[in-house]
This record gives sequence, C-alpha cells and structure tokens, in this order.
Amino acid sequence: MNHDPFAWGRPRDDVYGAYNRAIADAGFKETSEIPTKHTQQPIITGTSVLGLKFKNGVAIAADNMGSYGSLLRFSNIERLIRVGDETIVGISGDISDLQHIERLLHQLETEEEVYDSDGGHNLRAPHVHEYLTRLLYNRRSKMDPLWNAIIVAGFNDDRSPFMRYVDLLGVAYGASALATGFGSHLAIPLLRKLVPYDSDYEKVTKEEAHEAILNSMRVLYYRDARAGDKFTLAVLTFEDGKVNVSFEQNQKVENQNWQFAKNIIGYGSKQL
Repeated sequence: MNHDPFAWGRPRDDVYGAYNRAIADAGFKETSEIPTKHTQQPIITGTSVLGLKFKNGVAIAADNMGSYGSLLRFSNIERLIRVGDETIVGISGDISDLQHIERLLHQLETEEEVYDSDGGHNLRAPHVHEYLTRLLYNRRSKMDPLWNAIIVAGFNDDRSPFMRYVDLLGVAYGASALATGFGSHLAIPLLRKLVPYDSDYEKVTKEEAHEAILNSMRVLYYRDARAGDKFTLAVLTFEDGKVNVSFEQNQKVENQNWQFAKNIIGYGSKQL
C-alpha cells in the first residue's frame, strides 16, 4: 500500500501496476470500453404485501422492514404508496427500485392532474396497474428488470373493488386475496378462508377483512425471518357515493407471545 500522504491507501504502482483511470472516468464519458452493467440481484429488500377485497372496498398492508440480506437493517421504510385520491400501490422487493417506481408514479399523478384538470377522468387503480405492467414488462425486455412484486388496490370505473398483481417479469393477474413474497405461502391460506372463491368477497365485511389482515401480519412476523412487527394498513371503501381512504401507519403486531423463550440460555435449553 502506498503511504505517501498524497496517495495514501492506494495500491503501490510498482507492485500492482498503474491505476486504470478509465474505470473512474467511465461515468463521465458518452462512450466507454466499460460495458453497461445491470442489477443482478436485489440488495435492500422488503418482504410481503397483503391485499384482500371485501364488500365495497379493499384492504392492503405491508410492514416497514428493509433487509440487507439477513440483517434487518431498516425499520422505517414505507412500502404502501398512495397514487391519486383512490389508489394504493404496495411494493415488495428491491427498495431502490421501489423508490424509482414511486418517483414515476408521482410523475404520472402530476401529469394526469395537469392534463385532466376538468375532473372528468381521474386517475384510478386500473390505469395505474396498466401503467405498471407496461413499465415492468418493458424493463424485463431490456434484460434490466425492476426487482419488485406489486399489488395495486382501488376501484374500477363502476366503483367495484379492484385489486391486481404484477411482478418483475410483467406477469399480471387479479384475485380477491393476493400476496407477495412469503405471504403467498403463509398468508394466502388464511385470507382464502374468507374468500374461497373470488366472487365471495361480497360476503366479507370491512371488520372481517381488517381482522384477517391483522392476523396474517402476525403470522408473517412469527414465521417470515425478514418480516417486522411494525406495518402500515390501508383500507379503501366506497360509501355514500365517495371513496374513503384510511391510511393507518405505525401499526404494531399485538399479542406477541415470545415468553416460551425467556429462560433459554445460549444454544441449549438450560434453565435459570
């Protein structure tokens, strides 16, 4: 290592050869011998997003955890994004790609507000979902995908509940109970107790859907090693001719029962 005060910390040229400045300058030149590199895997990630339709509405939830591999690094990441007056977008996967999508959605919202200022054609959930399917499929076709799975919740033009999924490959589908990440394995069976068939959501009340989401978030906290106990729950309802959005932030998993482990010492089961 070079100990000269003006080049301290750099490898010695007489041992390793001169430093290739083209690598550092590649970002400032229009043409470079350095090839374009795409993200090969996510770094900071968020886990499950849950969604459930009920009569006259939709409930959607996601925790606030951002994981750096197996390290639960960030505990204050909001993964539910409000778009317009009546759409909620829940995103799991890479957090940097989530932030990019959030900027694009806010830009879309601004453009629609400008061009449709007469109020006749508001930005609704089907439009947002269609935009995201085109965006994700386009990036996938460039072999540079956005490493996310997304659930879009809101209402159709006829005010019936809308909820659809899209992932990094552009695969899109809809159902009355949806989940991403480990939630598709652990939470879907719990949500499907209320809506075994897609048309059954009309029999589910707002209170039942709310309780099912809370119960599913508790199960994920216990069973998903990347899940946190703090989450956001959004409930959208259409009542009295208007859309109401309840955005419940800083919720916490209640009735946590870890008392069975309080006397365990080290790697064994020796009692105090």
